[in-house]
Amino acid sequence: MSTPTTIANLPKEEQEALKASVFQRLHPRVYLERFLAENVRPDGREFDAWRPVSVNVGSISTADGSALVRLGDTTVVCGVKAEIAEPELDKPEEGFIVPNLDLPAMCSPKFKPGPPTEEAQVLSDKLNEAIVTSGLIPLSSLCIHPGKSAWVLYVDATCINYDGNAFDATLIAMVAALKNTKLPEARYEEFEGGSGRTICSRKTRKPLSITCSPIAMSFGIFDSTHILSDPTAFEEPLLDTTLSIVIGDNDDLISVSQLGLGLGLDSAGSHGQQQDALLACISAAKKRRTALAKFIYNT
Repeated sequence: MSTPTTIANLPKEEQEALKASVFQRLHPRVYLERFLAENVRPDGREFDAWRPVSVNVGSISTADGSALVRLGDTTVVCGVKAEIAEPELDKPEEGFIVPNLDLPAMCSPKFKPGPPTEEAQVLSDKLNEAIVTSGLIPLSSLCIHPGKSAWVLYVDATCINYDGNAFDATLIAMVAALKNTKLPEARYEEFEGGSGRTICSRKTRKPLSITCSPIAMSFGIFDSTHILSDPTAFEEPLLDTTLSIVIGDNDDLISVSQLGLGLGLDSAGSHGQQQDALLACISAAKKRRTALAKFIYNT
């Protein structure tokens, strides 16, 4: 007759690991505080350390462009699908870019089945702002014929494994997928009477006119004192705020956005300290962008 498995029967190392896991679930904030008191994070990183990034492009054969990005254990796949539509009346010489991020239930227990979550909608809006503000693709380059025909680029990203900081990973995936995109050569043929049709070549495909390669770097503020680069899914719910900084080519500051209670500095902290924290994050973001740009985008 086999002996029932109990904690006491486990090896000492496994006992300690199990106790730590239980303590982490029951008291996550205290668990994180104890690590930070030793100047290290639960995953072994220093406060300003980033997780490794890998990028693979062109893996989805049914898309016009695609990319798979891993940021630590966060994994995002992005596909670009192009369609032809009529330009807006007030912007007859511009096409459209429609970015969207899906956070399905399969990627993390924190997300439930059903319609898009509020977090996914907020991140999709941030991604759209980053793409538009950076001038990643001139919308005029998507026009086939003024007032008649233009390209619509649906840039759909899905997180297939969530371990925090989906914004940074998804922006990398979207830009990499757009750089991988090639569209058929198209022309508009006009008929008598004002009607017409768009004709696409079956042989000739051209890359998009990419003018900027933005990269996002996110930071978490914990307990009003600690700035944590590239927060994980465990750290995110415990943060006072998350600060996302988007840097373009030539270290141009494209946007700064934050979720939560400002910079999270307590009332004893002066405005100058808050400004110093922001500048420190921007400086770290620029260094990170320089290190990543050539590796990710070959720029």
